[in-house]
Amino acid sequence: MSIVLLSVEIYARLVANDPQLSGALRWGLMAAFATALGTLPVVLSLQFSQRAHDAMLGFGAGVMLAASSFSLILPALVAAESQGAGPWQAGAIVGGGIVFGALCLLWLDRALPHEHFVKGLEGSKARKLRRVWLFVLAICLHNFPEGLAIGVAFAGTDPIGARALAMGISIQDVPEGLVIAIALLSVGYGRGVAVGVALLSGLIEPLAAVLGVAVIAVSATLLPWGLAAAAGAMLFVISHEIIPESHRQGHESHATLGLIIGFVLMMLLDTALG
Repeated sequence: MSIVLLSVEIYARLVANDPQLSGALRWGLMAAFATALGTLPVVLSLQFSQRAHDAMLGFGAGVMLAASSFSLILPALVAAESQGAGPWQAGAIVGGGIVFGALCLLWLDRALPHEHFVKGLEGSKARKLRRVWLFVLAICLHNFPEGLAIGVAFAGTDPIGARALAMGISIQDVPEGLVIAIALLSVGYGRGVAVGVALLSGLIEPLAAVLGVAVIAVSATLLPWGLAAAAGAMLFVISHEIIPESHRQGHESHATLGLIIGFVLMMLLDTALG
């Protein structure tokens, strides 16, 4: 029944050319394009040092961290208070949403077990292939909450903050596209397959963005919960996937510096746009 309601809501908004849905779809596609942009070095046979790659991942983590804080958590608190919640109650609602979002990702992580690419590719060819594809699956898995976060943000009352969030996610998606392509190249796949899989992983985000708008449209009271849960999911991804990956080759200082720069730039961007 819920699926039917969401489908009807999406169709109605598409027919009505709803600005929230069109904005979520447009910026979800922008995030997918950013993933595609990350594969350009592979297409052009360019080489990046591992240090630069880890710094880029750290930068992306910083951008996502700031986006979660300023474009999801703060608007969630405002949304909760606008619905009549007091300061403590609003904090409890948003805190609960953050924990719920993180626990959902933790459950998915255990239900669909994967080994982080940080553990390397030692072993037989079969093990290498399995680990790389599980790593690709992990990235696809966390692209869904990123897309959902875009949709939920556009379903709110702060389109400028939603655009800032989507921009931050798009920036973070660029090194992800590169990581997927390089991982597949490392086990013998051709450039076409490597780039194609990276592109497909990015297309999850606009689909999830549309779903996010529809979910909030069905029940507006879910907005603070949705924003907070999206933030919790993103925080889980940052801590569980991106930061460990950026540290695996011993370039922790460069990755950390990248994270700080990414956080500050995204904070300035959000402040300037807001």
